[in-house]
Amino acid sequence: MTQGYDFIIVGGGSAGCVLAARLSENPSARVLLLEAGGRDRHPFYHLPAGFAKMTKGIGSWGWQTVPQRHMDGMVIRFTQARVIGGGSSINAQIYTRGNPLDYDEWRQAGCTGWGYEDVLPYFRKAEDNDSWDNRWHGKGGPLGVSRPAAPLPICEAFFGAAAALGIPRNEDMAGASQEGVGYYQLTQRRARRSSASIAYLNPIRGRRPNLTIRTGAQVLRILVEHGRAAGVELAGEGVIRAGAEVILSAGAIGSPRLLQLSGVGPADHLRPLGVPVVLDQPGVGADLQDHLDLFVIAECTGPHTYDRYARPHWSALAGLRYLLTRKGPVASSLFETGGFWYADPDARSPDIQFHLGLGSGIEAGVAAMPDGGVTLNSAYLRPRSRGTVRLASADPRAAPLIDPNYWADPHDREMAIRGLKLAQEIMRQDALKPYVRAERLPGPEVRTEQDYFRYACRHAKTDHHPAGTCRMGADPAAVLDPQLRLNGIEALRVIDNSIMPGLVSANTNATAIMIGEKGADLIRAAHGL
Repeated sequence: MTQGYDFIIVGGGSAGCVLAARLSENPSARVLLLEAGGRDRHPFYHLPAGFAKMTKGIGSWGWQTVPQRHMDGMVIRFTQARVIGGGSSINAQIYTRGNPLDYDEWRQAGCTGWGYEDVLPYFRKAEDNDSWDNRWHGKGGPLGVSRPAAPLPICEAFFGAAAALGIPRNEDMAGASQEGVGYYQLTQRRARRSSASIAYLNPIRGRRPNLTIRTGAQVLRILVEHGRAAGVELAGEGVIRAGAEVILSAGAIGSPRLLQLSGVGPADHLRPLGVPVVLDQPGVGADLQDHLDLFVIAECTGPHTYDRYARPHWSALAGLRYLLTRKGPVASSLFETGGFWYADPDARSPDIQFHLGLGSGIEAGVAAMPDGGVTLNSAYLRPRSRGTVRLASADPRAAPLIDPNYWADPHDREMAIRGLKLAQEIMRQDALKPYVRAERLPGPEVRTEQDYFRYACRHAKTDHHPAGTCRMGADPAAVLDPQLRLNGIEALRVIDNSIMPGLVSANTNATAIMIGEKGADLIRAAHGL
């Protein structure tokens, strides 16, 4: 089958949805969006609390890391979204942007146009913020950004506990200052998830004849002819051609994977797998960065969190309450309280992020507690370790080899354990005593550095923030230039979180949407749209 489009976007995740909506604003641009996953019809994709079901089930590819050699061979489930909207359809909806210095460091590394003042207008353009319209935030954009609909009293106690350690309250961690604790803003509108698919595609679906959206469409490879991306090969259909550009937006795992399947990557890795080398580019799939998560779990003195709603009759009551009031546990992403502080007191900006989980964390393997529990997650935000994404075989259906290489740099291990100890200290403060009976994990038997290391190797998890695997830069080794064009192949761009030269110091979904907004403008400028 041969059919012509101007732009083919591979990957309908956070950035891909933005690109499809923005490029198709010009009726003369013929745009095709291809997503390997399905539609987001299931109600769990729309209910804030549904993310807990989606990250393990129908919304995920079911991938995992290779054994982590610096963490006793630990294997970690590594959720990558398998649905239109990508991570924004299955995440905990936390809207944070990182620190302004993250973007200024990109600019200082040669990524002209990517400093904080350059990207701030794109964050604001995307937003429909229910609280602020100011220098940092916008109203009227596609993406709903809201205050939490269902906080609990234990959240205020957490703020008091942090204050006892000198950590201030911050009403807007995506505003003038990142430091402190508070309620996160959420990608929600009227207590329903505002994914990139819901925000950017639903209002235009079926209304723009120049936009074609296809789900369940597995791209096998990018077709490169005479040094130019000419189209894509689709499973079961054959080649679809792109007159202007092919845009890869499959995420920090999916984009380098598809480039390698297309013969673009490290030749010494591709040749032994039998993949014909189109361009020897060692940077494709290198520089993988991610946030590793450690946590404290405490038993509560009463039903102060949402644990009891896991029981069938309570679950039914919660559903009814949500339908009637848009409040309660179904309206909660469960991790909408947290903040940013320091493991290293000399760090240039906060280097630890907390998420207060309003439950005891089923994934932690903790026995049920009579009155339920509360979780405090901590993650070191600027890891020095770098990993890889590689092919297991030339078969496009095979899962990739994901190696974040956690704690390859001992500094990351030291800072992560400092962050965990700080989380323990917060949980022990007087303000939380009415709510917290006792710490259950790590527990009193974890005392020495070796104890903490062993605990981490049993319980650590990813925060699902992979980045950097098709990094942009001004140096010869960079995969992309700052216009997000792939060095060495014409008419091919990568626009998603894989472009980051350095992982931002926060959750990554808002950044992915910003990258989509800015990427769309770069393409429109290049083609006179």
